[in-house]
Amino acid sequence: MNLRRIIWIASFPKSGNTWTRSFLANYFLPEGETLGINELKRFTTADVRQDFFDKAAGRPFRARNFDEWLALRPKVLRLIAGSKPTAHFVKTHCKIAKVGQIPLIPPDVTAGAIYVIRNPFDVAPSFARHLGMDIDSAIDAMQNPNAMNASDTNIFEFMGRWDDHVRSWMNAPGLTRHVIRYEDLAADPEAAFRALLKFLQAPVSDAKLRQAIEASSFDRMKKQEEKQGFIERPKHMQSFFTKGRAGSWREDLTDAQVKKIRKAFLPMLEAHWPELVEETA
Repeated sequence: MNLRRIIWIASFPKSGNTWTRSFLANYFLPEGETLGINELKRFTTADVRQDFFDKAAGRPFRARNFDEWLALRPKVLRLIAGSKPTAHFVKTHCKIAKVGQIPLIPPDVTAGAIYVIRNPFDVAPSFARHLGMDIDSAIDAMQNPNAMNASDTNIFEFMGRWDDHVRSWMNAPGLTRHVIRYEDLAADPEAAFRALLKFLQAPVSDAKLRQAIEASSFDRMKKQEEKQGFIERPKHMQSFFTKGRAGSWREDLTDAQVKKIRKAFLPMLEAHWPELVEETA
C-alpha cells in the first residue's frame, strides 16, 4: 500500500507553524465557516498524538526512554499516514535525520512538506517563553545538537540545533517542499499564503483567502486564547500568543545576545536573512 500521504507542516518551535495550520484549516473549510485554535486537530494531526502512540503500542503508551519512543515512531507514522485516504497535513517539530537506522521523517510516508522558517533573533525570546527559561538559556538550547521536547509520557520532538533543523528541511534530497519565511508572512500574508496554495495546487478564491487570513490572524488567535485557553500551550507558559511581530527581537535582546546568536548562526543568516547580517554587523 502506498502511504506517501503526509504533507508535513514543519518548523523549529515558535516559527509560525500554528499560524500556517490555522490558515489552511480555515481556507479549506466550507465557505462561511471558521475553525478556532482548539479545533485545529479536526483538520491537521501531529506526530506527537498520544492516541496514535497508544494504538501503535496496543496499550496506553508511556516510553521508559528515548529509544523506546524512537522504535515505535515508524509504526506511529504509518498509522497517521493511513488514517486518511489521501494526502493530508501533519505538524512536526522534528528535524530530518536518521537516529541509528531509523529516519525521523520517513520518505515512505511523505508526500511533501511546508517548511516555515523564522530568523533566530526572533525565535530566541519566543522559544524562551515556550520553554519557561531565560533568553540566554534558550539561545544555548538552540545550539544544542540534541535539543528535544518531551511530553509527560515521553513522546519526543527531536529538533537539534536551530540551524541544523533548517538545513535538514531545506536540503533534504528528493523532498517536494515549499518554504515560507515568517518575516514575509508577517509583511504580506496574502502573497505568502497565495504562493502556498499554488504549491498545493489548490484553486484560489480571493474571498476565501481573505476570510482565512482574517480568521487566522494573530490578534484573532490571541483573543481566542484569552477566552478559551489553548490546548497546545505548555503548562508553564502564561500565553502562547504573545507578540507575533517580525522584528520584536530589537526590543527583547541585549547587544550581547544579538552577537551570540549572530556568531552561532551566521552562515544560515547569510543564506536567508542577509538584511539582518548587515544590521547586526
